[in-house]
Formats: sequence, structure tokens, C-alpha cells
Amino acid sequence: MNYNETKLRVRYGETDQMGVVYHANYAVYFEVGRTEWLREFGLSYSGMEADGIMLPVISLSINYKNSARYDDELKVKTTLKKMPTASIEFEYELRNQSDVLLATGSTILAFVDAKKNRPTRCPKYLLDQLQNYSL
Repeated sequence: MNYNETKLRVRYGETDQMGVVYHANYAVYFEVGRTEWLREFGLSYSGMEADGIMLPVISLSINYKNSARYDDELKVKTTLKKMPTASIEFEYELRNQSDVLLATGSTILAFVDAKKNRPTRCPKYLLDQLQNYSL
């Protein structure tokens, strides 16, 4: 499979008085998708951090199409855009329970050596896990 789909439900605190999701929460939904994408490969942010690798977001783009609303069941589709080097790039689609496209987006995260606070290459164990990943 070349993508991961994660479901989540919009909570009341993520909305405004009209029940519409506040725009910044879409970035959080993308993070949930990215985290679950990593888990699918047996990896986690905490495990990478324990190995001395940090993954700060260096680019975020969101294109809003329709509003997500309180109590919607959302589906985040997360796709690896290309094989990682010193960074890793993801694309996202966010849809509601009626399969209406709510937003698309992308992120780029840099691999950073936590001790040196410098960019580094993608860890070999991640590349090994992605050997059979079809782009």
C-alpha cells in the first residue's frame, strides 16, 4: 500500500461557535496522519527521538476546500511523496464521512541530529523499512 488512512472525529474544542473547525487544526490532523503512517512501518517519533533524530516541520501547505464541522468523522489519507533523503515529504487528503474533500496539503520535515542540532540523512532503518514501498 502506498498510503495510510487514519480516521478521527472532530471534537467540540476544535471548532468555533458555528461548529466549524478552526483552520490551524488541519495541521494537527495532518500530524495524526503522519504519525500513523510511521506506525504502519513499525516506527514512531518517540523511537526516532530516542535514536537522536528529530523531525521538525520545515514546510506546511494547506488548501481548504470545504469546512469540517463538529462531530464529523474525518479520514486523513497520508502519502509519501518521494523517498526520503535529508528530508521527508508527505501529501494529505482530508475527507469527511460523506467522502467530501475538505482539504489537501503537504509537509516537508527535516531529519536533524539532536546532539549536533544539524541536518542529517534519513536513518538507514527507515530506508530499509521503505524498500518495498511503491511511490
